[in-house]
Amino acid sequence: MIVDLPDLDAMERFGRQLAAKLLPGDVLALSGGLGAGKTTLSRAILVALGHEGEVPSPTFTILEAYDHLSPPVVHADFYRLEDPSEVLQLGLDDYREGAVLIAEWPENAGGFANEPECLQITLETAGNGRKAIVECGAAWQGRWP
Repeated sequence: MIVDLPDLDAMERFGRQLAAKLLPGDVLALSGGLGAGKTTLSRAILVALGHEGEVPSPTFTILEAYDHLSPPVVHADFYRLEDPSEVLQLGLDDYREGAVLIAEWPENAGGFANEPECLQITLETAGNGRKAIVECGAAWQGRWP
């Protein structure tokens, strides 16, 4: 499925739609080049779930936990990982327990496409806006769109 995101308002609406469907254990795997909108979409989702205040990009911290949200969310940016085995050192499984994982640059962490709870979203530029190419894991069938 392809979702047109011609402007920031469309990206925020898309984030709200995603947030409304999230369940603990879900993975949103956000791919795309630098500046494609992965962090912008992540912020829109977190705000839609009720987060108030700043949403820093986890490029340098790698993981940011939002335990106060329902469901709780772990926002990860795997851009700086050089090898997927580094995910084990981060303790990602502990963070994911009962939470949603929003994973930017999932391919650097070995990917999550084999998980049934994974919703893969590839963001690409399209004119002045973006488009999202969405692929649903088995657990998302019937939940999205």
